[in-house]
Amino acid sequence: MEQFYILMLGALFVLAIVDLTVGVSNDAVNFLNSAVGSKAASLKTILIIASIGVAVGAIFSSGLMEVARKGIFNPGEFYFDEIMIIFMAVMITDILLLDLFNSLALPTSTTVSIVFELLGASVAISFIKIFKADHSISEIANYINGDKATEIIFGILLSVVIAFTVGAIVQWLARFIFSFHYQKRIKYVGGIFGGIAITSIVYFILIKGIKGVAVIPQSFMDFVDGNKSLIVLVCLVFFTVLSQVIVNYTKINLLKIIILIGTFGLALAFAGNDLVNFIGVPIAAYQSYEIWQGAYQATGVLPSEFAMGSLSGKVATPAYMLVIAGLIMVITLWLSKKARSVMYTEINLARSNEGSERFQPNYLSRLIVRSSVNANRFLKTLLPESIQEGIERRFSKPQEKRSSDSNNDPAFDMVRASVNLMVASILISVATSLKLPLSTTYVSFMVAMGSSLSDKAWGRESAVYRVAGVFNVIGGWFITAIVAFIAAALFATIIYFGKGVALVALLIIAALLLIRSFLAYRKSEKEKEELVKVDRTSLITINEIITDSSETISKVIRRTDKVYTDVVDNLGLQDLSKLKKSKKQLVKLEGEVDTLKSDIFYFIKSLDENSVAASKFYILTLDYLQDMVQSIGYIAKNSYSHVNNNHKNLKFNQIRDLKRIADKLAVLFERTKVDLDGSTFEDIGAIIEDQKELLDSVSGLIQKQIDRIRSTETSPKNTKLYFSLLLETKDLITATINLLTLFKDFHDDFKRIK
Repeated sequence: MEQFYILMLGALFVLAIVDLTVGVSNDAVNFLNSAVGSKAASLKTILIIASIGVAVGAIFSSGLMEVARKGIFNPGEFYFDEIMIIFMAVMITDILLLDLFNSLALPTSTTVSIVFELLGASVAISFIKIFKADHSISEIANYINGDKATEIIFGILLSVVIAFTVGAIVQWLARFIFSFHYQKRIKYVGGIFGGIAITSIVYFILIKGIKGVAVIPQSFMDFVDGNKSLIVLVCLVFFTVLSQVIVNYTKINLLKIIILIGTFGLALAFAGNDLVNFIGVPIAAYQSYEIWQGAYQATGVLPSEFAMGSLSGKVATPAYMLVIAGLIMVITLWLSKKARSVMYTEINLARSNEGSERFQPNYLSRLIVRSSVNANRFLKTLLPESIQEGIERRFSKPQEKRSSDSNNDPAFDMVRASVNLMVASILISVATSLKLPLSTTYVSFMVAMGSSLSDKAWGRESAVYRVAGVFNVIGGWFITAIVAFIAAALFATIIYFGKGVALVALLIIAALLLIRSFLAYRKSEKEKEELVKVDRTSLITINEIITDSSETISKVIRRTDKVYTDVVDNLGLQDLSKLKKSKKQLVKLEGEVDTLKSDIFYFIKSLDENSVAASKFYILTLDYLQDMVQSIGYIAKNSYSHVNNNHKNLKFNQIRDLKRIADKLAVLFERTKVDLDGSTFEDIGAIIEDQKELLDSVSGLIQKQIDRIRSTETSPKNTKLYFSLLLETKDLITATINLLTLFKDFHDDFKRIK
């Protein structure tokens, strides 16, 4: 019996290690996005500072892990075996849920996930106990603290609205004071701004960050609690004077100091306070086992008969566990690619510059943007023109210099990054002082979104996409709560009735899902590296245009060839699943070419003076590429639809003829790819002539099918599909010929000029 629970504890601590990695990957966005987005320092420096904060917060934490997380359930109403089931269900759910959000590169709240997982699992076990005892459902109140769950939900909703609103207001005021030419104005107002910002961050560290640090004497914490106003006043005066000295008499960038201190503070608070979300449950399970084992050895009480009333309260974590947890968190911070993906999702939503957007607009985002535009027009009618012009001057952005490497350009400036950290610190500190429930993830994210809005980062060109992105993230938060509750309840029920067999099965399934997620993520990252997408911000010369165009054409041709060959092969085999896969590949290709067309504006703006004439060449190139993609799109979609509707297969002769065309086209595409990749461009003329011959062959097949209809063909659907395939193949070859001819002429003209 004891061995079984020892195995459960082993599984729980393995799950805790995994949970630490997936949890840090998601929560890292809270303290990294402002520093990374503003390029306040190199990524290495930022990670070092954040790592120190995480290590200090984790290792020197008092390790007080609340068992009944914020009083979600009453441990005294459950027996030891039931408590262990609840904890196992919670950990399995937490890992899978957080890993899912990491894979989607969406930030969510580890606090909310653990709360609703505990709630879901305990509710499930409570109902089972109630039904088995034939009691009233109303007795669920004895098991679950419903008021606390309701308080958390409303606290989250309130924090979202307040964080967004306050972030927007403070950023508007900061921008009005500093404008976008803050390097000049910081000499006059930098002292006050630095004093307020650093004081708020230091206050945040004192109130929230070191609250659980064991090495801090309790007497010091009591002094802080009893003299908050005095501490704030002294810090404000001291840091204001210090900031003004730094601005006027040193070459140190004050805003960088604010950002790096804020990054350290948020990292410290995250590790010190959110550590419970990752190892609190396993620690509670370990203590539960120790309590039961002591009673079992003394009285022989069974796990199903031992009530866990003594579990209410707090659990002290051994120091070595905190050291291990801190080490795992720091390693994850440096190595996790998913952490970077989640971080860049928020940075991209907050960035000032234009570019490709990840999220698609929806009805709600369009409605809000349209309403905002109309409201702005109305406000302009109320304000005198002189005031409007003054505000406009403050918010006018300087002419951006083109960087040789756009990846090194900041997503937003240091004024906004400082505001993000300052406001988040203040809001979290105030909520902590008032003992209000909130999520650091939600506050940090919504402050960043509010500051982006008031900073005019969301222009008419991008607002509808950014607002849609915010709604996607917020929607994901509510999905976190719902899925966490349902999944934990389901897993707890399965383990309760299935016992050890069900537990082992769930652990195996969880391991397989994590492995599958890892492989799928690695594959998607590899595909992203192969995307037909290039930098449009640095100056581009004609040589670079030729190189860029040849690479783009080569990639599109390679992927077009693969889709065409797969469709013809799988159409003959009537393989619906593989035809569906070809459709998915096509959707990605269409998106990539569409992105290139969306970037035409930036491409033309990035041309140097001697290369402007190449704009027409590039536009026509993308047009022919789109023609190719549209043709292969019709071929893939019509073939899938034909098989999906269970129509008759094409006849052997038709499949054979299509296969011959596909083979010849594959050879020509491969020759084209080799020529373009090698940058020789010597074989293009011969390839064009061979493609014209292939075009004649397709025309011959069209005539052959016409003759076949007059004599033997009996299937209208068969005929429709076959003609569609031949005609679209003809258009595909024609677009390829036009594209290569255009490229050859442009290259030849460039050689003559050169």
